[in-house]
Amino acid sequence: METGTVFPQLPESEAKRAPGGDGGNGSVDGDALRNPYAGLVSHLRASWLSGKTRPMEYRVAQLEALGRFLDDKKQQIMDATASDLGKAPFETELSEILMCKNELHETLSNLSRWMKDEKVDRILAVQLDSAFIRKDPYGVVLIIAPWNYPIHLFLVPLIGAIAAGNCAIIKPSEVSKKTETLVAEALPSYLDKDCFAVVTGGVQETTRLLENKFDYIFFTGSPPVGRIVMTAAAKHLTPVTLELGGKNPCYVSDTCDVTNVARRVAWGRFFNAGQTCIAPDYLLCTLEMQEKLLPALQKAIIDFYGPNPRESPDFGRIVSDKQFQRVQRLLGSGRVAIGGQTDEAERYIAPTVLVDVQPSDPVMQEEIFGPILPIIIITNMDEAIDFINSRERPLAVYAFSSDDKVVNRVLEQTSSGGFCGNDTMMHVTLPSLPFGGIGNSGLGTHHGKFSFDTFSHARGCLKRGMGQEPLNAPRYPPYSQRKFGIIQAALKTARVSDCTLL
Repeated sequence: METGTVFPQLPESEAKRAPGGDGGNGSVDGDALRNPYAGLVSHLRASWLSGKTRPMEYRVAQLEALGRFLDDKKQQIMDATASDLGKAPFETELSEILMCKNELHETLSNLSRWMKDEKVDRILAVQLDSAFIRKDPYGVVLIIAPWNYPIHLFLVPLIGAIAAGNCAIIKPSEVSKKTETLVAEALPSYLDKDCFAVVTGGVQETTRLLENKFDYIFFTGSPPVGRIVMTAAAKHLTPVTLELGGKNPCYVSDTCDVTNVARRVAWGRFFNAGQTCIAPDYLLCTLEMQEKLLPALQKAIIDFYGPNPRESPDFGRIVSDKQFQRVQRLLGSGRVAIGGQTDEAERYIAPTVLVDVQPSDPVMQEEIFGPILPIIIITNMDEAIDFINSRERPLAVYAFSSDDKVVNRVLEQTSSGGFCGNDTMMHVTLPSLPFGGIGNSGLGTHHGKFSFDTFSHARGCLKRGMGQEPLNAPRYPPYSQRKFGIIQAALKTARVSDCTLL
C-alpha cells in the first residue's frame, strides 16, 4: 500500500510508501530520559488503565467528534489533498470523507451490539455456569498512516481503535505535508487529549516512536517497511496489522463487454493518479482482446479527462518529485500505446497504457503506484491463472467476463486479500466486507466490525459459582478410572453427525 517517510536503507523503489514515525511505551527503565515519546505513551497508558475509554458513552462521544471533524474541516481537507496530490474535489469527498462517514455510521449503529459479551456453548461440566467472550481493548495503539489517502487511511483504523476502547497515537505521513499539518493542528481539538495524540515527523521520529512498547500497531505501507515495523513490534511481542500492497492482476476474458471493461479499469487505474494500493496494476488478456481494449481504453480516458488530461480538473498529480522520477522511469518498459506524456514541474504523468511488456521488465517488478497500466499477453485463462499464482499474493485480484463460470474459476484458483469480479476497487466501499492482504500484501483486516475486532482482544471467560463442590470431586486426586469416566462424560464434546434422517 502506501505510507509516509522513506527509510534511508531501502531501495527507492521499495521505499515509496515508507512511514514517517512509530512509537511506544515509556514506562520502564527510565525510558522517559532517553526516548522523546516515552512520556506521551506513558500518559496515554495511565489514561487507559483508569478505565476512561471503556464505557460505550465515551466511545460514542469520541466517534461523534470524528464526524464533526470531517464536517467542520471538509473544505480544509479538500484544499490540503488538492495541494498534496492534485486530488479532485469529487475524489476527495468520495474517498476521504464519504467512505469515512460510512464507517462511522456503521460503527455507531452497531457498537452496542459489538461490545456485548458473546455467549458460547458449554459442556456438561459447566452447564450451571457462565461462559462468554469479552471484547477487551488492547490498550495504547499506534496507527501509522500513508500519504496517498492521508485522511481515510488514518481515520478508518482510528474509528476501530476508538470503538474498541483503546487510546491511540496517530502518525500521519509527512510526505503529504499539507494534510499532515491539518491533522496535527485540528484533530486534537476534537478528541480527548488524555487518550489520543498526533505525532508528526519523518524517519527519525518514526524510528524513535517504534522503540516504545505499544499494545497494538496498525501500519499501512509497503512490504519492505512493513517488515521493519514488524521487527520493531516483535521486540515487545506487540501484535500488528499490516496493510501492505503489491501488484494487483486484472484478467480480461475474450467474452466480455469491452466498453464497460475499459471504463471500469480506467477508473480504477487512474483514480488518484494511480496512487491507490488496490488499483489494477496490470492487465492479463489475449492479443485479440488487447486490440479491442486499446481503442476502448483510449476512448474511456478521453471521456473521463478530455483530449488533454493535463488540463482536466479531475486528474491528479504525483505526490512528490522522488515519486515522479520513480514512476517516470517505469515508462521505459515495453512500448507506450496510450499517453506517456510527462511534466516534471507539475509532477504530471498522463494516463498511460503500455504494450509489448515482458514479465521481466521494471514495470512488472514493483507496485507501480502511478497512472500506468501495462498489458501482459497470455494465450488463455489457464496461463493467466498460472501467471497470477507464480507471483506474490496481491491485495486484490480482478476478473472480467460475461461468463460467470470464468469469474468464479479465477476466484477459486487464485489467492489474494480481496476479489472483485467485473469491476475494480468497488469491494472496498462495503463496510460489511473485510479489507486486508495475505502474505506479501498484508496481515490482518479492518473495515466495519472487522476494525472493531482487530483492535479488540477476544478474552475467553468462565464464571462459576462457589457452591456445588461435590460436582468437582471427580477431578481431584486421588485419581481413579471411575473418576476419569465421570470427567470424560462431563467434559466430552461429541462430533455432530452429518447424517440426516430420510
